Amino acid sequence: MTHDHDLVLRPTPAQTEAALNPPPGRNGGDLVVETLTGLGATTVFGLPGQHALGMFDALRRSDLRYVGLRVENNAGFAADAYGRVTGEAAPLLLSTGPGALTSLAALQEAAAASAPVLAISSQVPTAGLGGGRHGYLHELPDQAASFRGVVKSVHTVRTQSQIPSAIAAAWKSALSAPHGPVWVEIPQDVLLAGTSLPVVTAMDATPDELAPRPELTAVAAESLSRAERPAVIAGGGVVRADASGKLLALAERLNAPVVTTFGGKGAFPWEHPLSLQSWLEDRHTTDFLEDADVLLVVGSGLGELSSNYHTFKPRGRVIQIEADLGKLESNHPALGIHADARLALQALLETVEERTDTGAPDRVREVLRKVRERIDAQELTLEQDVLAAVRSALPADSPSFWDMTILAYWAWSAFDAQGPNTMHSAQGAGGLGYGFPAALGAAAADPTRPVLAVSGDGGALYSIAELATARQYDLNVTWLIVDDGGYGILREYMNDAFGQATATELTRPDYAALAESFGVPAVRTTPETLETDLAKALSAPGPSVVVLPAALRMFAPTHLGTD
Repeated sequence: MTHDHDLVLRPTPAQTEAALNPPPGRNGGDLVVETLTGLGATTVFGLPGQHALGMFDALRRSDLRYVGLRVENNAGFAADAYGRVTGEAAPLLLSTGPGALTSLAALQEAAAASAPVLAISSQVPTAGLGGGRHGYLHELPDQAASFRGVVKSVHTVRTQSQIPSAIAAAWKSALSAPHGPVWVEIPQDVLLAGTSLPVVTAMDATPDELAPRPELTAVAAESLSRAERPAVIAGGGVVRADASGKLLALAERLNAPVVTTFGGKGAFPWEHPLSLQSWLEDRHTTDFLEDADVLLVVGSGLGELSSNYHTFKPRGRVIQIEADLGKLESNHPALGIHADARLALQALLETVEERTDTGAPDRVREVLRKVRERIDAQELTLEQDVLAAVRSALPADSPSFWDMTILAYWAWSAFDAQGPNTMHSAQGAGGLGYGFPAALGAAAADPTRPVLAVSGDGGALYSIAELATARQYDLNVTWLIVDDGGYGILREYMNDAFGQATATELTRPDYAALAESFGVPAVRTTPETLETDLAKALSAPGPSVVVLPAALRMFAPTHLGTD
């Protein structure tokens, strides 16, 4: 008797011939690029270094497209964005020691946002592994230890035969829910040595599905069907799982209002009658969610930003669907369902009963009216006009990438993303410099539509070198730089807390002239001409810069108990 698990794929005669007679001139780096190609990768990001040259030499013998950035951290942000917009694991090729460590902040953001990034780094020669102090260039006692607290999994290769399996295991890890960054390191001598191993052709790294337990979804469906005042918080897990359509169907069946977190922008239609939009940093929204007798939280850990800085105290039953086990019930007791958002929402759709509630849209409108009155009372017309100009200029299907800057903080709450997986920011880890290099990664993924990056002048200086990358690859990115002469939000925080600001003011370049020195066209705009200038820049092919000198202010917070 033959069992399915006894079957093996037998090579064709041509495959046997190719395996027995591999082409000459290959090295360990070829095994890397062949494995990536076999797994389905088409584009890689990175920056070469001495120990990694075997990998980069192999690129010219492959069909992989290479996009090289000027700083490893920026290459990580580009890979992060590529992974977010495509749902594929984005390979990131790095060198040992300083090159590897420079990517850490980007990998932290990818981990916080569940972006699939496959980082592959070189290592010191094999003889230097194991923690001894051999004095190799770039040597660390344990390079992988620097990444274990950041990435999902770490894979250290010691021989060429381990390369395909290690990369495949990392690929599978990156794409299994929750998505995230992974780390593979390969010694310099393993990459450089010639190889007679067969060309890598058959790779399978299908990610595991994270399905919900049916007894839990049955209880959740019963609670939601019987609820009097259900509500939904939709987080980034809905976007990563491509589950926005299922969320919409469930919300309409339950007549349940939905608010999206800042990481979940676009997960629910902005103008839908059940949409509470994204006003999570507002006490009116917080009060409404606290009053829900059943609160469904999908793809969010209810962290600091999603809970109005931990002032949110739900009084009803919480049902939490979360793929990241560490986030499950980490902030609030709940019926915790460890599952991919798409699979869990599908299970609920199959079992929940339709619920009639004609008053739900009225309650949503009342919350949004209170929010609007609160904002309107603060004389913030400039900020709202600037954000409206950006929205009007940006094509509806174009993605946008926002740095940590005041206009982005406005956008978290007030910007209509006009679709899932179109608005991205660095709010997961909260580091500066994300917007522009991330936009470059998105443009590399899809050159058919313009991409917008938004930065303040402080964040812009983190990634100004990537103007050279944008020009070199002719990437279709328009970079809006809001120049207020410093770290604007920190200036606000310090003035509020101490009466004056320290270390927040910046001497900065003429950004328009600097961009043009890279061969990137630039324009200096005003709030009144922003919409026209930005639309023109977005409609022109290739990279461009729009500089807006403006000092924007944030709306008053509600979590401090003073509103």
